[in-house]
Amino acid sequence: MANRLILCDCSGSQPLDRKSLEDTCGLSCSRVYTALCTTQIGEAAKEMAKGGTVIACLQERDLFEELADEIQAEMPVFIDIRDRAGWSEEATKSTPKMAALIADSLLEKPTEKLFDITSEGRCLILGSSDVALPVAEQLADILAVTILLEGVEDAPVDRRFDLVAGRLKTVTGTLGDFHLKIDALQQLDPAGRGPFQMTPPRDGAETECDIILDLRGETPLFPAPNKRDGYLRADPRNPAAVAKAVFDASQMVGTFEKPFYLKTENHLCAHSRAEITGCSKCLDICPTGAIFPDGEHVTVDPAICGGCGSCVALCPSGALTYDAPATDFTFKRLQTLADAYRNAGGKSPRLMVHDGEYGGEMISLAARFGRGLPADVIPIEVAALSGFGHAEMLAALACGFSEINILMTPKTDPETLIREQALALAIVDEPRITLLDLADPDALSDTLYRAAPAPLVDVPILPLGSRRQIARLSATALHPDTDAPIPLPEHAPYGGVVVDTDACTLCLSCASLCPTGALGDNPDKPQLRFQEDACLQCGLCTRVCPEKAITLNPQFNLSDQAFTQVVVNEEDPFECISCGKPFGVKSTIEKVMEKLAGKHPMFATTDAGKLIQMCDTCRIEAQYHSENSPFQGGERPRVVTTEDYLSKRRDH
Repeated sequence: MANRLILCDCSGSQPLDRKSLEDTCGLSCSRVYTALCTTQIGEAAKEMAKGGTVIACLQERDLFEELADEIQAEMPVFIDIRDRAGWSEEATKSTPKMAALIADSLLEKPTEKLFDITSEGRCLILGSSDVALPVAEQLADILAVTILLEGVEDAPVDRRFDLVAGRLKTVTGTLGDFHLKIDALQQLDPAGRGPFQMTPPRDGAETECDIILDLRGETPLFPAPNKRDGYLRADPRNPAAVAKAVFDASQMVGTFEKPFYLKTENHLCAHSRAEITGCSKCLDICPTGAIFPDGEHVTVDPAICGGCGSCVALCPSGALTYDAPATDFTFKRLQTLADAYRNAGGKSPRLMVHDGEYGGEMISLAARFGRGLPADVIPIEVAALSGFGHAEMLAALACGFSEINILMTPKTDPETLIREQALALAIVDEPRITLLDLADPDALSDTLYRAAPAPLVDVPILPLGSRRQIARLSATALHPDTDAPIPLPEHAPYGGVVVDTDACTLCLSCASLCPTGALGDNPDKPQLRFQEDACLQCGLCTRVCPEKAITLNPQFNLSDQAFTQVVVNEEDPFECISCGKPFGVKSTIEKVMEKLAGKHPMFATTDAGKLIQMCDTCRIEAQYHSENSPFQGGERPRVVTTEDYLSKRRDH
């Protein structure tokens, strides 16, 4: 268990207040070293030998890990407080931020769930012969290479790799499991003297491979090609890009571990009911096509999933949650950062959300060569930037952050973040959330060096529950003095329904298919009830309603009424003309009478027309006792069986 913080001011380049850090972060602190990774490496070994150490340096992590192995010491925890706090124009005011970063690093991270992907090194190379052939020669001794060309004029005699001609029709799969269909396939015939010949073309050929090296310089074979494991693509006119792709392909042999990025709860999914499509947000936004319909819910192919998190941010029901790490761990980190900063004496913290690769490098460059981050801007690195949705944004503000800045990357799909930002801003009703699309570290610093507004909450929330529950808890904390509904953008996952009572016949089709039970009936009376908190705005009710009497009303109802069932339409029941028992809906029975009685052949007579006005029991009795009742016939003859025939025989 970590209990001692090892400090180094990196050759005096950052101020460190040992006493304040010891008082605020709950760990005993070493003296402040100056060159722990060079001239004082021996002191580092002594500190690590004591065990339970936290080293406040991430840059030289590899060095310290090797040292820990060498002296057989417990592996320390690593935290970067230099680039993110110490190297800053406001470094002298950064102790509360350092305390928050240290508290975040000490949280126990949940174990990732992993599965194995095996690649045997079967590589398919696509491209023109002048590019593909030299690449095949380089990879032939490492991978099992096949080249696919549109046509072959002069087949090489190198038998270290295979060569085929044809048109690639379809490709599916991922690393270790690509499936291809090829038309006009011609295979090389190595027999005979002279140049190799090609077999006659044939359509519908199918094959498999582990790796695809696409050097065509054309449209990629897959959406979001950079997220498809095992699919390497390079511009054939760029030798450096081709060389990198060749190197990457050579490393894709063996067994690899991949996280299960998502966890699914099929019973919560509102994709469809009775073959009528409702919510399809995850299907529409998934960049890799890893999500596909599977009956009334959706299924995720974990091998294809790239872990971008967009589907999680948009899922209205919580049927999809991030699991690498789990979503609740992100909420715990937000609370920990805000509480630690506040407990260390900080005021009005601001949050900056970033990814590890692009955002981490921007922060490091801004710290080393520029102004660094302000003392009140706390960076948080997340695994899936697009997965930081409206629930996380609202939770951060309700935990005590005064504003949120999200640093996008060139590879970030902005659609999800823009939609989630718009939804969160509509609920907050103040410009506290900003998307930063910057490529210059100095511009990042200049953008953040501004006065921070005061936090929106006096008492921070404890973010527990599902994303939907936390969003409601946060919205309530951000608007403590009002319970008026907040209008939301179209396609928001919260809201009510508007029922046209003149058109509604209370057929209750909507209630029978509502995936969450937001729409329900009353077994004792013709009523349609609605509970707003449960509504996902999936649209199933609007699609199934035969009268088109329902429309969606996106809003966030902060009052307690959102948790209660309210009657949105009701009518008097129709009473049976025979026994007086209430059944059906009065207006519906009257409409049926108007259309059928005296007009339809089955209800042409007065007595037949009365059947429409009877309950099920009385209707059957009336039909049984009617003059033309089929039940009035004589007793049916007994069925003759084999035993009847055998009983008349005398030979047994």
